Amino acid sequence: MRFRLALTAATLVAGMSFATSFAQGTDAPKIGDEKYKPSVGQSGKDVIWVPTNDAVAEAMLKMADVKPGDLVYDLGSGDGKIAIAAAKNFGATAVGIEFNKDMADLATRNAARAGVSDKVKIINGDIFVEDFSKANVLTMYLLPDLNLKLRPTILKMAPGTRVVTNSFHMGDWEPDALIGNGYTQGYYWVVPGNAAGKWTIKGIEGGKSATLDIAQRYQRVGGTLSIDGKSQPILGPSLVGNRLKFSFVDHSGQSRIIDVTLKGNTFAGNVVENSPLYEVSGIRN
Repeated sequence: MRFRLALTAATLVAGMSFATSFAQGTDAPKIGDEKYKPSVGQSGKDVIWVPTNDAVAEAMLKMADVKPGDLVYDLGSGDGKIAIAAAKNFGATAVGIEFNKDMADLATRNAARAGVSDKVKIINGDIFVEDFSKANVLTMYLLPDLNLKLRPTILKMAPGTRVVTNSFHMGDWEPDALIGNGYTQGYYWVVPGNAAGKWTIKGIEGGKSATLDIAQRYQRVGGTLSIDGKSQPILGPSLVGNRLKFSFVDHSGQSRIIDVTLKGNTFAGNVVENSPLYEVSGIRN
């Protein structure tokens, strides 16, 4: 929910338009309370503050498929809008990290007013210092350079962690999904597992000798499957968190799907058609 201070006026207006165009007809939100009234554009630690309105917060949380049982961390949480919405409207537990103490205190009061103090915690801290590794949903409203600075940490989070940003991308890590377009855009990623390498597969085609060579860049994967010395490219590969799926052609010329779950240097799952046909497993060499 914050921008780097060095933004040009044009970019700032463009970023703010994400909120206004998503809101389409909603009233301007009430900002602050009797103890503290922040102003749009006020400076902070290398950033200025721009609030996220209700419509944008809802869109981001829906994109991340937030639900009860999730732990949502909002980085640069400002007045607590997203953390509070995650708890109140989606049943999640939420933590906001906010550098400005007055803003963090405001967010804590806002959570109390919303009746979700038991589900929302606001930390007065630095997003580059505080530990958010336990989150399974991460939300942000930061410029690309800050996103890129956070990216190595995010990619080390548990595979399957859902990440959604307001307005700004993460460089060459392509999003899994988008909402909106142009400056009215949100980006969504799922932290991928590690599928890269050479795997020995057991159970395929009645126990035939099989190997799988996977190349990976973020969640994009490709490679070659060899069965009894006959190689073929894997078709339609997909890696979502630790779930790896791809198609291959079996000995009878039928297209089959391998659907497995990665666990460290092993995987296990099934060869499927409309339902599982038989089990397969793999070990990374």
